[in-house]
Amino acid sequence: MKIVIAGAGEVGSHLAKMLSRESNSLTIIEKDEERLNKLAELADVVTVLGDPTSISVLKQANVDKADLFIAVGPAQSQNTNLIAAILAKKVGAKKVTARINNDDYMGHDNKLIFTELGIDLLFYPEKMAAYEIIDLLKETGTSEFMEFARGKLQMVVFRLEEGSPLVNKTVKELHVETPGFTFKTVAIARNNTTLIPADDTKFIQADLVFTICSKQGVEDLLKYSGKYEIDVKNLMIIGGGRIGEMLARKMSSKIDNIKIVEERKQRCEYLAEALPNVVIINGDGRNTDLLIEEDAANYDAFVAVTSSSETNILSCVAMKNLGVPKVIAEVENIEYIKLAEDMGVDAVINKKLVTAGRIFRFTLSNKVRSIKCLNGSDAEVLEFIASPESAITKAPIKELKFPKEAIIGGVIRGEESIIAEDTTQIAPYDRVVVFALPQALAKVNKFFV
Repeated sequence: MKIVIAGAGEVGSHLAKMLSRESNSLTIIEKDEERLNKLAELADVVTVLGDPTSISVLKQANVDKADLFIAVGPAQSQNTNLIAAILAKKVGAKKVTARINNDDYMGHDNKLIFTELGIDLLFYPEKMAAYEIIDLLKETGTSEFMEFARGKLQMVVFRLEEGSPLVNKTVKELHVETPGFTFKTVAIARNNTTLIPADDTKFIQADLVFTICSKQGVEDLLKYSGKYEIDVKNLMIIGGGRIGEMLARKMSSKIDNIKIVEERKQRCEYLAEALPNVVIINGDGRNTDLLIEEDAANYDAFVAVTSSSETNILSCVAMKNLGVPKVIAEVENIEYIKLAEDMGVDAVINKKLVTAGRIFRFTLSNKVRSIKCLNGSDAEVLEFIASPESAITKAPIKELKFPKEAIIGGVIRGEESIIAEDTTQIAPYDRVVVFALPQALAKVNKFFV
């Protein structure tokens, strides 16, 4: 697939590195020469120096031959992204997508306007990150969470801490002890390596365990994992930027006591007017004394979403040590994610990974309904629709020669959810949840086309 990315910032660079692994032909357009050269050292890409809103630059990048054009300049470049995407479609790109920073554009009627202009997908990384946090606050026993078919199946991720009942059990022992087969272990992240487990794989302390569950399975699983659900009745947010504002606005209809700590006085004045049901504190989230003074230790959940990954990690660790049950940090430096988890942060949000999954779906077959790139792992979880003539429907799972670097976690068939076993037969139009390592994605995709 030929892909052109306009923008070599953090999100664009991460997408380029990820997509280059999939044998795609990648071209990057960027007007900052230093950024462009830095990316060229990290990924196998063709570089074009210039403004993506220039038709001559788009033609130089051969956008007319592109299967996918991604305009992913920084948040403040919204208009540039939109213009570049519209022009790319007119020049001849088959599909185009653009990063925005205006929630008003995401309304159904307004999205139709952009569809008519030729843009296939608008994405707002900050909003996507806010909704990820909301999901984590709903399922507080997990490190990461994703729903399929409105919750019929769920992906639940948790870390095995000291004393967990799972430590030293094998995968087979866990599932034998659990009646009804309500969940399935699909992967384990251990020492920077992601394993697709066999029956005799043993759980050890500090493993990050990825599971696919039915609704009942979440409750069963938490008992074995040593985790527990927290009823979040009060929430403290450090950072009143876009993510903090959207999170507070959405949660204020569910929680009476929400407090935002924001360092910029002018932003505090705006937030106080925009969020009348939220307490706004003008202060530095790095100041532990201030947080203690604001009674942070007695909150059920603490979320740090400032522009500094270091501040977010350290403030979460401080609050965890003071006894806050659930702490969540936005960590934009991917190298810091494991560090944050090792330091005791319950869950980590990364805009680049959230965004990458949304866009990556465009590079696979139209049978992919959703895809999520995961924290703490280089793998992805995907939801496919099985077409009537696809290879996936021709035999039970154990006879399919499915890639060893991937595993089928569950199946949604009408109103029924099924945790997949070796004997499970996929039927046409089933929705199939697959966990896959990067090297297996192309092979897995072929089973569904």
